[in-house]
Amino acid sequence: MDTNALRKFAQAARTLLMDQVSAKLDLVLADGATARREHPAGVKELENAIRKDGRTQVVEQVAYTWFNRFTALRFMDAGGYTQVRVVSPAQGATRPEILSEAMAGNLPDGAPAAVQALLDGRTPSNDPQAEAYRLLLVHACNGWHAHMPFLFEELDDYTELLMPEDLLSQSSILARLREVMTEDACRDVEIIGWLYQFYISEKKDQVFAGLKKNVKITAENIPAATQLFTPHWIVRYLVENSLGRLWLLNRQQSRLAERMDYYIAPEEPESDFLRLNAPEEIRICDPAAGSGHMLTYAFDLLYAIYEEEGYDPATIPALILTHNLTGVEIDARAGALAAFALTMKAYARLGRRRALRMTARPDIRVLTNVRFTEAEMQDVARVVGEDLWTDELRETLGQFEEATNFGSLIVPKLRDPSETLRAVEARDFGPDLLLRSVQERVVTVLRMAEALSPKYHVVVANPPYMSVGGMNAAMKSWAEANYSNSFSDAFSMFIERTGTLNLPSGFSGMVTMQNWMFLSSFELLRDDLLAKRTLRNLCQIGYNSFPEMNSKVAQAAAFVIEKRKNAGRGIFFNLNNAPQSADKRLVYLEKIRTSDFFTPAPENFRNIPGSPLAYWASDGVYHAFGNSQLLTNHASVGKGLDTGDNEKFLRQWFEVGQYDQRWVPCQKALFGNGMVTMML
Repeated sequence: MDTNALRKFAQAARTLLMDQVSAKLDLVLADGATARREHPAGVKELENAIRKDGRTQVVEQVAYTWFNRFTALRFMDAGGYTQVRVVSPAQGATRPEILSEAMAGNLPDGAPAAVQALLDGRTPSNDPQAEAYRLLLVHACNGWHAHMPFLFEELDDYTELLMPEDLLSQSSILARLREVMTEDACRDVEIIGWLYQFYISEKKDQVFAGLKKNVKITAENIPAATQLFTPHWIVRYLVENSLGRLWLLNRQQSRLAERMDYYIAPEEPESDFLRLNAPEEIRICDPAAGSGHMLTYAFDLLYAIYEEEGYDPATIPALILTHNLTGVEIDARAGALAAFALTMKAYARLGRRRALRMTARPDIRVLTNVRFTEAEMQDVARVVGEDLWTDELRETLGQFEEATNFGSLIVPKLRDPSETLRAVEARDFGPDLLLRSVQERVVTVLRMAEALSPKYHVVVANPPYMSVGGMNAAMKSWAEANYSNSFSDAFSMFIERTGTLNLPSGFSGMVTMQNWMFLSSFELLRDDLLAKRTLRNLCQIGYNSFPEMNSKVAQAAAFVIEKRKNAGRGIFFNLNNAPQSADKRLVYLEKIRTSDFFTPAPENFRNIPGSPLAYWASDGVYHAFGNSQLLTNHASVGKGLDTGDNEKFLRQWFEVGQYDQRWVPCQKALFGNGMVTMML
């Protein structure tokens, strides 16, 4: 897949779409505009949206909506899921096939009569083909609403009014889209995620430029500022060593490992693990789902599990969507793409005929802000019912006022909202519109709380990266109050949060920045993790972790944690000792082949002040750190470090020495005396 071409297109597409939507907005709102006469409700809704969110935000939202729909329709055209191609021409043609067919008199079922009137000249128009195509496009989007309502909302609002004008020329957004979304590129739904990441990259640059001027990251900018698309090999590493590992523990005769190139087999047989009787029992969550990259590979692995267990292939996709996968996201547009990606995974297994009959839907929960005033609480109590009204429920209903800011880090006070949710959904308030409105909002909160409950066998995530210094005031205050061990960064709070999403003995697989392994600002997080859970494996990727995003300075680590303390030694890989430009995927595979890894005892980490994850150290080195005489003998070592206090010296040595080659002589002086040895 040519990610450079995708990047150039997506960044240019954002500018082009926003310019066209902005120009269209001016036309629609002009005094005496045709839209004011023919679509008064849509114009009023548009004006209300501008008053509420501002013109820029409305233009951004509409442009993004059409970008998502265009890319989705192109992907389905290429995959053969559209009966007549909607944004793509037939072989050898130049117009979209749906327009060519209409011009030949073959209109789609239910198409508006205005299409034919435009094409045969009965309705005057300066560009009848363009107007007819716009009507056909809206009709096609509405047709997909029944199958994918999360992406194709019925278009009867201002989104339709602001559809870009130029869709048929050779320089149009659709022509450029077809150039990069080739038939071959569309064989992998991962292309949707790449386009999403590159589309928001310019906004990400704008947010980071603002940080340099002390402009904090607002809730609406968190998705653009914090998301980083995960390379596929890291996704496989995380899913195979969490979901794959759990299944192999439960099915020792399984041959699943043969398809898992990135799987690390346990060093010793295990007898204490989370038991599973059937694939339907497995619950997997990505609490920062983005465009669904983790979940789509989990789908593939789950499909192999069901297949191995002898399930009918025609039933497997719906079983996976119904029982196994949950994604949580604060960005509605990313959530729609995640749901689309999972739907396409199901379609690819079923073929078009069966796919269109499938009723199962992906479980992607998009968090929204919901607030109840004190005056409304009496109505809420009536909706819930006296038998279910508790202090925990009342607190939970108040936890989602800033759901789009705090996201999956919210830990619902109500531990198991499922029963309450079912009871509230079942209540019938008849014609009482007030109580029905309150009921809808209560159900919305309970559904979000249910998705954030501690019920998952496996949690996988590439969480947002946002240091405490960049957080908006509300986020910073809330983080300090709720995540006192890990508030230094959003990703470190997610490391802590996965432990409260997992079932006991469940697995969480994550890729984050590597600095939490060493820096003192993450010491409490490390202490808490080492005391309550077990690092099953860790891959310190280091430089060039996200090469497609040109983030050579982003130094990451991928790891899998089991929610069980003292579960044994982990397996640790150091990819940071390879050249910075090296393909870290190939480096990792070679280290697996040659068994080039470390297996430190987890209790040894805590022998070193600050508990840095010095996985490369030998047992002798850990012993040396407890030997104050050894340190005293080197009190003159390391100019610039405080050697008068052994503990402070060690903390500084780990923090500075890991990242600054100036302190390598200090490291060698401390450990190169023949008494102990250490890999540097």
